[in-house]
Formats: sequence, C-alpha cells, structure tokens
Amino acid sequence: MLRDNFKQNESVQANTAFLDELMEKLPDYFTSIGTFDLEKFRDNLKEHNIDELTSGYQLGWIGKDYAKKQSGERSTTVIVPDLLHNQKNENRDSQNLFFTGDNLEVLRHLQNIYANSIDFIYIAPPYNTGSDGFVYPDKFEYSDEQMKEMFGINDDQLIRLKSIQGRASHSAWLTFMYPRLYLAKKLLKDSGVMFVSIDDNEQANLNELLNEIFGESNFVNKFTWVSKPEGRSLQSVGANGTSEVIFAYAKNINEVSEFKSSASKLRNLMPQNYSGYEREVSFDEKGEYIATHELYNGNSIFNEETRPNLVFDIWYRESDGDIKFEEPSESGYVLIEPHRNTDGVHKYNAYRWSKEKIAKESDDLLFVKKGETYKIFTKRRDFDTVVAKDLITQITTASGGQDLRKLGIVGFDFPKPVKLIKFLIEIAAPKDAVVLDFFAGSGTTAQAVMELNNEDGGHRKFVLATLPELTYTALMLDLRTDFSLPCKLIAEEHFLYDSIFTRI
Repeated sequence: MLRDNFKQNESVQANTAFLDELMEKLPDYFTSIGTFDLEKFRDNLKEHNIDELTSGYQLGWIGKDYAKKQSGERSTTVIVPDLLHNQKNENRDSQNLFFTGDNLEVLRHLQNIYANSIDFIYIAPPYNTGSDGFVYPDKFEYSDEQMKEMFGINDDQLIRLKSIQGRASHSAWLTFMYPRLYLAKKLLKDSGVMFVSIDDNEQANLNELLNEIFGESNFVNKFTWVSKPEGRSLQSVGANGTSEVIFAYAKNINEVSEFKSSASKLRNLMPQNYSGYEREVSFDEKGEYIATHELYNGNSIFNEETRPNLVFDIWYRESDGDIKFEEPSESGYVLIEPHRNTDGVHKYNAYRWSKEKIAKESDDLLFVKKGETYKIFTKRRDFDTVVAKDLITQITTASGGQDLRKLGIVGFDFPKPVKLIKFLIEIAAPKDAVVLDFFAGSGTTAQAVMELNNEDGGHRKFVLATLPELTYTALMLDLRTDFSLPCKLIAEEHFLYDSIFTRI
C-alpha cells in the first residue's frame, strides 16, 4: 500500500486535490478518462444565467503550487501503536486518540477513517513572530528537474521556491499552513466548525487563506481574545498589544446555528461581558421559568383586521387554571379581552399564540391578576441560554501556564488556557462531539474535553496530534496523562516522517 502511495504521489499535481473534490461534488462534468469537461461546465453556467468571474482578488505566494500538491498527496508513513500505554487498564477502552509526529502526515492518515466526521477543530498554529521557533520544515523530496516539470517553473523560479526551506517568511508560513487547513476541512462534518488562533503577524494572511479554502461565505466570526490585558510591546512604535484573534469558519454555513451557552456560566467566566443577565426565577410543576413578554403582539399592525384568527376573548378560572374561548355556563370564570390597540384605527392587538397553542400549552402561560381581569405572560424555560459574544475577556495567556503548573508540568511556551478551549467547545459543539486539535502542544484541548465531560455528563471524544516535545513532569493528576512518555518511533526506508499514536 505504501509503495502505491509513493507512486501515486509522483503523479500528483498542484490541482489534483481540487479536481478530486470537483469529481466528488460534480461527477457529471468529468469524462470517461477522468478529465474535466470545461465546455460542458461553461455551457451550463450560461444556461442558468450565471456570470463568470473574469477577474478578482487572489492570495498568491512563493510555494503555493507546492502546498497545493501536498494537499493531494497520500500518506507515506505507518502508524505504530504505543502498545504498552494502550494496554493499561485505564486506557484499554478509551476512544480518544493522541498522535505524535508530523501533523500533515497525521491529517492524511485521518482521511481514511475520519473524513466528514469531526464536529469541532481548534488549532493554535505557529504565530510566525520570529521568536516562536517556526521555520518551514519540508526538505523538498523531489529533484530540481522533477519540481520544474511539476509546476512549470524555470531555474530562477525554482530558486525562489526553495528559498522558503528553513525560513520563517510569510510565504514559508502560508506554504506550511495551506495543506494542513485543506485536509482539516475535509475531516469536518457539514455542521462542523473550525477555530484558529493567531496574532497580528499572520492575521491578514490567515484570513485570506481561510477564505480561499473554506469560502468567504463560510466565515462565521472573528473573536477578539484579550489575552494580555496589561499589554505587551510588539514594536518600537504605537500602542502595546493586548489581544489575539480566533477565526471561526464553517464547512457549510447553512448547517451551523448560533453559538450559545449558559448565561450563568458565561457570567461566572466573564462577568464584564455578561453582566445584566440576572433574572427573577420562579417554579411550577414543570420546573424553573421566568415570565417574559405579555401574550399579545406589541406591534400594532397585527390586529383584528390583519390577524382576525388571533384576536379573541379568553375566559380563565383561577381555581383550576381552566381556559375557554366561548363564554362558559359555569361560574368562576373571568373574561380577559385582547389588549387595546393604540394605533388610533384598530381596536385590539392580536395574540402571539393561536387558540390551539394556548389550549395545548397553557402550563407555559402565567396569569397575573390586574384589577378585575388578568394579564397573560409567556413563561420561558430556556432562560439561561444566551448567544455568546465575539469578545473574550478575563481569560489570560498567563492562566494557561498556571493550568499546567497545577498539574506539575513545565516546559511549554504560552500554552492556551483550558477555560478558553472549554468556552469555544461549549458554544459551538454538541455534547457528543469529536474534537480535533492537530497543534496539540501541551494537550490543553484534551484537558478541556475531559473537564467538560466531567461537568455536564457529555460524551465528547478528542483526536490530538503534536510533534514530540521535551517536557518535565513533577506531579500526575487523574484528569491528565503525561503526553511526553518516551515512545519508540518506527519507520520504513525512505520515510520522510515518523508517526505514532497512543490512546488516552
């Protein structure tokens, strides 16, 4: 199989991954020999009066074609399980995965079993600050002549392409990120979302890169995370920086709903952002509720003329809560007339609920005595749920280091806070989500998943990938596993990368 992959990779071109995706989505436009029928495609565009875009903005850089080629290549490594770790009693039945090795190879392996299966991705890739250790790692495994033939470039262009090797330029960073983001998108479900942290160094490039891979229409949010409120000096001019951004993109924006969470949780996490959500909570047989709006529609255009079926009298008996819409012969009922309209033309406002809905869901109505009659309010039972804001405060970079020190782990630079990842997962992923982080570092995402499951009884699973990193462990706690346990990496001859997975 690996020999087949090596052979297939030799034939991969810059547009191979794109054509494979087109064939999957539009098989009718491919000939029997697998070539794209451009004329048929153009004819159908004209037939449906769709204008072709003849010019537009594109993101280009040295190495883009090479990055596209990498997006279409198959894995040339094998995965070797850490049997010693996996056979421990506490790990034997786990469904979580932790890979150690080059994350591009890991993403290629995951295509076989996790394509269209991931609910949530979070990554914090190298920020390319010049001091974070990022350099472009690829060794360009093809000869100069092969690369010139593959990409249709001359000697000068080849020199420019190879100049990114071992460099930390914008082109090197984009070439590094493109295939990883491309393959990550293919792992997402249609309802899945991806979050990417970045700072000012590559923010603009990342935004354009995500637009190109996911499509501008699938942009969801740009979160501003105030990670260092005391400020940090970014350069010798201007103001000190206090924030980073987290981009959120959907695989299919039509399958993604609002990002919501518990108001009380958000208020405890970020009281500055979520003050004012305190509510007077009452109780009935069904549980907690708050009284919200009156039952009538406050917009005067909804009246006896425009909504005659929603303007009617209600007879209410307080002793047993019975409701009728015709005057009853029994005693004990009080007449409740529709609310008076104030537009000067019509007599009444329409109700927001029909007679049928009122009769069926009367236990979600609150009748409050007002003089000789009653006011009717609707009860809201999901009152603790609010839509999250795109501003994240009171969770600092410093708290990420504190999280690790509590577990006795040191040696990671600027680890992300567990609270940050928990916030993102909770607002954007279901309780049974499969969560992926392929720049896992210290394993914060795994910790966030396990803590959330412990708090709300969820059944989330994680898939993590990271390069081997030297760390020091002083103390082990139940929720956290030491991800840096020594492992033997096995690879066959000519392999570029070694890859291993362990089950956590």
